Amino acid sequence: MIRKELSPVWVPGPLIIGAGPSGLAVCACLKKRGVPSLILEKDDCLASLWKLKTYDRLRLHLPKMFCELPYMNFPSDFPAYPTKQQFISYLEDYAKRFSIEPMFGQEVRWAKYDRSLGLWEVEANESKFLCRWIVVATGENAEPVVPEIASMSNFGGRLMHTSVYKNGVDFRGSKVLVVGSGNSGMEVSLDLCNSGAQVSLVVRDKGELHILPREIFGISTFALSMKLLKWFPVCLVDRFLLLCSRMILGDTGKIGIKRPEFGPFHLKNTTGKTPVLDVGAVAKIRSREVKVVCGIRRFTAKGVEFVNGEVDDFDSVILATGYRTNVASWLKDGNFFSQKDGYPKNPFPNNWKGEDGVYSVGFTRRGLFGASFDAQRVAEDIARQWKSQTKHLHLDL
Repeated sequence: MIRKELSPVWVPGPLIIGAGPSGLAVCACLKKRGVPSLILEKDDCLASLWKLKTYDRLRLHLPKMFCELPYMNFPSDFPAYPTKQQFISYLEDYAKRFSIEPMFGQEVRWAKYDRSLGLWEVEANESKFLCRWIVVATGENAEPVVPEIASMSNFGGRLMHTSVYKNGVDFRGSKVLVVGSGNSGMEVSLDLCNSGAQVSLVVRDKGELHILPREIFGISTFALSMKLLKWFPVCLVDRFLLLCSRMILGDTGKIGIKRPEFGPFHLKNTTGKTPVLDVGAVAKIRSREVKVVCGIRRFTAKGVEFVNGEVDDFDSVILATGYRTNVASWLKDGNFFSQKDGYPKNPFPNNWKGEDGVYSVGFTRRGLFGASFDAQRVAEDIARQWKSQTKHLHLDL
């Protein structure tokens, strides 16, 4: 069947792809500067990752002061670490305050710059858009990462990614293997353990992992680190954090989790790998309620064979293997985003602007704080061009 040619819709301001926190933030910042915009969202709701693909016990990992979007604080009665539902309600209130109304159910197929027109063409479902500016705000967690492990299809138990895991109620009394030891893997393991499951946790990368207490001396570890980094080099801050972690959490090497050669902030700055903030999983590992195991060589019909040759049976396997961006699959611009990892080629803080009117928000590897930083810079840059364009239009008239 011959496909009908779509009539393009002109968008006078920037077209924003994604209605998560990043998209909402840049839209609000643009509105504050008098610039209209349009958000396209593939799902039928805003903040779909938070609403549809997160587990029930999830809280913000950082204090709320570091997670606020521009021009709106969290309610004063929210705890220091808001729950998933509290954060969702905050985002919904944010959209209402700034009268943000995304076009839902609009999954972008492709976006490319037409040099003859000097405009971006964007096709989404049965619609086509033309605009001068495009803002990529689909985020670092657009698609679940499902690793390729030998004989995975042979496993006869329950296999799922954390994007569909909600809570441990249905796993009570069962034997569960959690693959991945980042924040999600640790929290899901804790949740399963508290629900009465028998939990094993895969720690890969030679068993090396930085785990830090969420708070030190009653102060957020992140907040304390940010203050220290203003005065001291990364190496000294890392040494301080590791000393405090050993005092509070003990020697994690004794529970099968070795510290990497380099410190947590050094690794964060050089590789983007985020340290785990402990919310109780270390105590469960220390008490052997959660068992640390090595990487998987292959699946069996009833469980897995580990790389050390040991074999064990499991009722369920939960993949806490993270997410990745999907920008490279639809943005037809090889200069701004890397085809390899899906991030802007220029590292933070120069990651937010490309050529020909393309921008990014939320690809800093610095969470909501980084997204808000991006949103302000992008809005300022577009607003400057918008005002110049409007001024020239008035002069022509």
